Amino acid sequence: MTKLARDPRSAVKPNSETRARHLGRWAEGGPLLGSLLMAVLAAGCATPPLNPYSVDTPPLVLVPATQAGVQDKRARFREIFCAVLEARKTDLPDYRPCDEALTRVGVEPAGAATPVNLAPSRRRLAAVLVPGFGYDCFANWLEAPGTTTEHLRRQGYDFSLIGVEGLSSATRNARLIRDALMALPAESGPPRTVLIGYSKGSNDILEALVTYPEIRGRVAAFVSMTGTIGGSPLANDADQGMAELLTRFPGSKCTPGDRGAVASLRPDTRQQWLAANPLPKELRYYSIVTFPQPERISSILKQGYDKLSRVDARNDSQAIFYDQVVPGSTLVAYLNADHWAVAVPIARTHTTIAATFVTQNAYPREALAEAVLRFVEEDLEISQRQSR
Repeated sequence: MTKLARDPRSAVKPNSETRARHLGRWAEGGPLLGSLLMAVLAAGCATPPLNPYSVDTPPLVLVPATQAGVQDKRARFREIFCAVLEARKTDLPDYRPCDEALTRVGVEPAGAATPVNLAPSRRRLAAVLVPGFGYDCFANWLEAPGTTTEHLRRQGYDFSLIGVEGLSSATRNARLIRDALMALPAESGPPRTVLIGYSKGSNDILEALVTYPEIRGRVAAFVSMTGTIGGSPLANDADQGMAELLTRFPGSKCTPGDRGAVASLRPDTRQQWLAANPLPKELRYYSIVTFPQPERISSILKQGYDKLSRVDARNDSQAIFYDQVVPGSTLVAYLNADHWAVAVPIARTHTTIAATFVTQNAYPREALAEAVLRFVEEDLEISQRQSR
């Protein structure tokens, strides 16, 4: 493996040619991954505002989540996640005590205080993940161990991934999601598919659900995992051409696609889309937000965190905490993890890089995935009983 650049901050220069040269060195060395590119691109010049002056926006208001039609069910998820963590702590990697895995924000409502069922799933929900920005460019290098899939199947769930184009727009990927879902065999009974969007993957899924009504009957629920629902200010001064350097990543199989990924992440694009596209009411939406303590940000992501902190320090290095909530959804949790830690297991397969750059990557992802599906399964059952 080519020697890494001594200081990742050296890739951040006002001159775009200099940035490209250093970015190429990173790609050869390996630590350039998906959403990192957003931080690198956006960290160039520190003087322009992240959210520039513009009147090309729908009217906006920042209000408490409950006043935006968001149900707060963090307390029940905490009960489920804590139970899973303790039950699996000797069997699964990266154990953390529950109070370290979750962030308490404001006042959580009281929990249900009912037993947590850890028996194999009755409904046998099938989680289908849509990955985020640039994932297909570095998936082969990542060499994900597949432990989440193995663990969920032991609990009676299933897990798979929809291959989208990491450098394409949400509109293009929405069509790919539609085609993948329609290609699945039709099932009798209630739908089992739980769509999980990671980062930009959440935007891709939302566009698919709005644009293609034929897929809604196949979907039990949608979970946004650290989704860029309201966009990221880091995308405002990012450049799609620089993003396409990911196509040169060692072992990359990605293409430039329709070259719309960066534009799809800009706040004005996302807010205009949300204003013009009410979400289908027949589906259930869940939001899982990353809200790390500052010391939980990996060193290579600190620059993105610091820059985004010019807007709000309550960010995960790529998105502000309130921009991660789906309108009208159920708020499930605030995770004490940065943007990568919840989904990209770099530390398990690239220990040297983890020790130097991705320093806060350990997180109990398998336990998190199980807890999310158990929470969704229980919540769907309660909703169905109440609707009878």
